[in-house]
Amino acid sequence: MHELSLCYALLEQVERIAKQQQAERVVSIRLQIGPLAGIEPELLQRAFPLVIPGSLAAGAELVIEPLPLRIHCTTCEWEGEATPSHLRCPHCESLQTQVISGEEMLLASLELERVGE
Repeated sequence: MHELSLCYALLEQVERIAKQQQAERVVSIRLQIGPLAGIEPELLQRAFPLVIPGSLAAGAELVIEPLPLRIHCTTCEWEGEATPSHLRCPHCESLQTQVISGEEMLLASLELERVGE
């Protein structure tokens, strides 16, 4: 389950940012995950509570938002949303498409609590 190792890497990044911002704790973490990222959001949600005890993110909420899959057709220059099972251009039916977005996992935002706030 590589989602567990992703949670550890995410926690490292979150704690580094929280310390830079002089935060006392992390209240929430918002991720955006594309359908071709190779990540199972449900497994990530299950792994998250296993890695956060004792960290600045202990008790934090993990919010996962889906990112749309977007493609660009190199034949007719069409750009738009697609589904993972249908990467053919809906305009000209070409298979000459490139994925623009939908393969990534992004740390979209953190809600932090600072000392004295």
